[in-house]
Amino acid sequence: MNAYTILRHFHLTTLFYLPLILGFLVCCGEPTGSSSPEDEHSFLLKRAASLELDTDYSPPPGDSMHHHASGFAKILCSAVFVTGLDAEFAAENIGYFTSPYTTRALMNGYEIDHARKEVRVTTEDGTIRVARYLGDQGCVCLPIDNPVIYFRPIEVKSQLPPPESTAWPMGDVTRIEDIPAGLDYSIVQRAVDTAFRDPEGMTAAFVVTWKGHIIGERYREGLDRHTRLESWSMGKSLTATLIGVLIQQGVYTLDQPAPIPEWQTPGDARSDIRISDILRMSSGLRFRAPQDPDYDPSQGYPDHLYVYTGSVNSFQYAANRPQQWPPNSVGRYRNSDPVLANYLIRLGAESMGEDYLSFPQKHLFDKVGVRDMVMETDPYGNFLLQGYEFGTARDWARLGNLYLNDGVINSERILPEGFVDFVSTVAPAWEADGRPIYGGFFWINTEKDFPVPKEAYYMAGAGGQYTIIIPSHDLVIVKLSHYKGAARSRIDLENALALLLRTVPESRSR
Repeated sequence: MNAYTILRHFHLTTLFYLPLILGFLVCCGEPTGSSSPEDEHSFLLKRAASLELDTDYSPPPGDSMHHHASGFAKILCSAVFVTGLDAEFAAENIGYFTSPYTTRALMNGYEIDHARKEVRVTTEDGTIRVARYLGDQGCVCLPIDNPVIYFRPIEVKSQLPPPESTAWPMGDVTRIEDIPAGLDYSIVQRAVDTAFRDPEGMTAAFVVTWKGHIIGERYREGLDRHTRLESWSMGKSLTATLIGVLIQQGVYTLDQPAPIPEWQTPGDARSDIRISDILRMSSGLRFRAPQDPDYDPSQGYPDHLYVYTGSVNSFQYAANRPQQWPPNSVGRYRNSDPVLANYLIRLGAESMGEDYLSFPQKHLFDKVGVRDMVMETDPYGNFLLQGYEFGTARDWARLGNLYLNDGVINSERILPEGFVDFVSTVAPAWEADGRPIYGGFFWINTEKDFPVPKEAYYMAGAGGQYTIIIPSHDLVIVKLSHYKGAARSRIDLENALALLLRTVPESRSR
C-alpha cells in the first residue's frame, strides 16, 4: 500500500487533529498572556477596523485544489531530490503547510519521475501539477497552463575550503579540546537526548552551541549534519539577514521608503512604506493569511499560500496588493512582507551589478561557513524565502551565531551596527496590537513562550523548526523536525531547553 492509498483511507481522529492545531498555533506565534483569547481577539479586530482604509480586494485566482496539488508536488520534489527522503515517508509526514494532510487524500495520486527529476500530482478533475528539481535552486512549481520556467538556473559555487579539513564554524572539524570548560556535559547530553525522547515528535536534528562552540548534536537515524531539511519560515529571518547585508554595504537604510517599482506612481500611498515596516510585518498590505484574527476560509484561497503555490511572479503579485492599513500601524503575520523584502534583495543585488542567484552565497554564506543552503524560487527565478529553503542544522547554527556576535564574524562586520537590536526588539505595530512577540522577521520570547530568558529571540518555521538565540547565556539552539510531529517535539524541546539552562551559566548582563 503506497502513501497515497494510506492517506485516502486513513480517518483522522480528534487525537490527531489536536497536536496539529497546537503545532500551528505554536509555530505562528499566537499571543499568550493574562487576558482571555476572546478579549485579545476582539481587541485586535476593533483596533484594525478603526484604522482600515477603503480599498478593494480580489482573492487569488484559480482553483484551491489545484493550488494544494502544486504545494504537494513541490513538497514531495524537495523531500526526494533535496533532502533525500523516501516519497511515501514525505507524503505522510512532511510539509502540511502548503498541502494539508487531509487534502492530500483527495488527490488522484502522485508520480516521482527520477529521470526528469519531476513530481506530478493529479487532482480528482484530472489536472496535473508539476514540480521540477533545478539543482542549486531546488524545486519549483511549474505554471498550470504552461509548465515551463522563465529563468536560467545556475550552479552556485562556494569559495570556501573543504569542510572536512576546515575548523568549525567555517568548516565541520570540531575538536574535543576546543570545547570550553565549566559545564556539566552530562546534563548537556541529557538535554540533547531529551529533544529526541518522543519518537512521535519526529525530531530530525538538534544542535547546541555555547560561546560559538558545538557542545551538543544529534540527528534522527538516516540523517546527518549534511542533510538539508525543510526550514519553512526560518527563511524569513534569513531574508532579514540578507537585507542587513545590503544595508551594511550601503545599498539601503532601514528607514528609507521601500523602492518597490510598482509603488512609485505619484499619489500611491504605498510609497510611504519603509523597509523597516516590511521587516516588522507591518506594511499594512491587504493580503489574506490563515493567521489573521478574522480569517475566513470561505472567502477563497489565501494570498499567504498563493505566493508559494500559484506559480506566478511572486514579487509582482505581492507588490500589486492594495493597502489595508497605514504602514507601521497594524502588525500581521503575512507573506506579503517577506516576499517584498526578497524583491528588495533582488533589486539591491542587481543594482550592484551582482548575479542575484549567487548573491547570498557570495555576500553572506561564504562569510559564515554555509555551503549547503538551498533556496527555492518561483518560475521567474525569484527567491521564495518566506519558507521555501532547505538548510542543515549546523548552517542555521552558523547564522544564529552571526546574530549572537552582533553581526560580526572573523573580525568582519556582516550586519550593520544596531541591526541585531532592531530585529530583536518588539515592532511598534505589534506592541500597539497587544502582541509584543514579533521584531524584524524574528520572534521574541517576551511572553516566555519558551523556558528561557524573555530577551531571547528566535527564527521559527512551521512544523517545529527553530533557531533560538539566547544572548545572556551565549547559547544558540537549533531544532529541526518533520512536520507531523511538531506539537510533540515542541514539548521535548521545552524540556531540553530547561535542562540546558540548568547547566549553562548566565554570562552576559541582560
